[in-house]
Amino acid sequence: MTDRGGATTGSRPDTGRRGPERGPVVRFLARVPLTATYVLLLTLVAWWLAGQSRSGRARFIRHNSSNVHHMEVGKWWTMFTSGLVVDGVPAWLGIAAVAVAVGLAEWRWGALRAGAVFVFGHLGATLLTEGAMWVMLVAHIPGALSHARDVGISYGLVATVGGLLGLGSPPLRRYGLPVLALALATAWALDQQLADAGHLVALGLGVLASRTRWLREYPKRT
Repeated sequence: MTDRGGATTGSRPDTGRRGPERGPVVRFLARVPLTATYVLLLTLVAWWLAGQSRSGRARFIRHNSSNVHHMEVGKWWTMFTSGLVVDGVPAWLGIAAVAVAVGLAEWRWGALRAGAVFVFGHLGATLLTEGAMWVMLVAHIPGALSHARDVGISYGLVATVGGLLGLGSPPLRRYGLPVLALALATAWALDQQLADAGHLVALGLGVLASRTRWLREYPKRT
């Protein structure tokens, strides 16, 4: 039905109102759901651990370390649960580093590729370092430990940063990668810890991932 002016009647009038607009934080989180979820998990675990006794925290980390002993008894799930603990640095610092690095990777590559690079670095460096430790144990080389403490986000984080640098601008590739590699090598030379060697492995895995067509040909977000 129309009125004399030709306007349609009987329909809902258009008030010109739009639905509530999402704020910048909500819009950003909608673009990086993987990072937001992972940061939330890390925060919850860190909050829970902060409320535990010192012995309780040590027991939790011991049971979730991805070491040779756990691999031998079939506790392969520790390779994943170990990535839910921020260790070696203040929790807020580790979580902030994840938010920046993984968030940037997800923004540029999408959740699937960013998650794949992180998991590739985390699992790959864990398997290679623990495999080397197992060989040392079999060969009875001094210094090898079957119950080593090996938890944290650093392998996946370093691999993600390596992938970002490997796909960055020429100055980042030319200077950023060597500087990061030198810093990690120096830490390994000074501390002689298994994790320090794992960081170098993770960096190599991240750079390797950046050379794949799967990442190089993906349209980058701006």
